[in-house]
Amino acid sequence: MAKIGERATLKVLREKPCGLYLDGGEMGEILLPRREMPVNSAIDGDLDVFLYHDSEGRPVATLKTPKAMPGQFARLQCVAVTAVGAFLDWGLSKDLLVPFREQKTRMEVGKHYLVHVHVDEVSGRVIASTRIARQLDRVPHSFKSGDAVDLVIFGKSALGYKAIINGTHSGLLFADGVFQALQPGEHTHGYVATIREDGKIDLSLHAPGRSKVLGLEERILAELDARGGFWALGDHSSAAEIHAELGVSKRTFKQTIGALLKKRSLQIDGRGIRLCKR
Repeated sequence: MAKIGERATLKVLREKPCGLYLDGGEMGEILLPRREMPVNSAIDGDLDVFLYHDSEGRPVATLKTPKAMPGQFARLQCVAVTAVGAFLDWGLSKDLLVPFREQKTRMEVGKHYLVHVHVDEVSGRVIASTRIARQLDRVPHSFKSGDAVDLVIFGKSALGYKAIINGTHSGLLFADGVFQALQPGEHTHGYVATIREDGKIDLSLHAPGRSKVLGLEERILAELDARGGFWALGDHSSAAEIHAELGVSKRTFKQTIGALLKKRSLQIDGRGIRLCKR
C-alpha cells in the first residue's frame, strides 16, 4: 500500500499536460509532475517513486530519492525561513519543513543543521526536527561491550560528545578518548565500551579488548628496541602526546604498560619506560 514518506511501485493510469497520474490505491490518483517524467513511460506500466506532499498539501510523486528518508538523521542546509518555520534542502523540488515547535534553536538561512526526518503524526506530512533526543532510546537496546557501531555526533557536553548509535540510541564519547574535533552531523565508526548499570552507553573510537592490548604490547616493545631501550613516554605524558605517538587513549596505554610490567618486559621511572635487560 502506498504511504507518504515511502517509496512505492505504482501503475501509470494516464498522461496529462501536467504529468502522469499514478494509481495510489486508497490515496487516490497521485501526480508525477511532467518535469519529473522519465523519457519512456507507458500507460499501465509501473514506476518506482517516492511520495510526499506538494506546497498545496496534495500527495505528489517523484522519481528522486531525498537526501534523508523518514526515520533517518541527516545534516541539511537551511534555505528559507517563513511564518510557518524553516525549510531545508533535502534534494527534492519542495524543500523540507522544520516547524518552529521542532526547532531547538531558531534556524538561520545558510547554516547546516542535524535533523531527524519523519512523518508528522498530526499533519501526515514529512517534516524534520532538531530535537534529536526525542527520537532516541525509545526501546531497550541489545548492545554489548565491544560491539562495532555507526555513530553520528549530535551534541557536546563537559564530559564529551553525544552520539547517535546505529540511528536508534544515544551514547557518550568521553573527551579524554577523543583526539580530533568532532562536529554535529559528523559520521564515524566506533565501539561500545561499557554498558552502565542504568543502561546508558559509553562509547569509544577505538576497539576495546585484550586483543588490542596484545597488539599494542608488541608495538611498544618494538619501538623501545628501535630507540635503544628507552622511550620518554609514561604517566607524565599527556593524553594528546600518547595518542600522537601510538594512536590510543592514555587509559589503554596505561593498561598495556601495566601488562608489560607484570611480564617484567620493561620498567618505568619518572622519565619514561625502559626495556628490561635480558
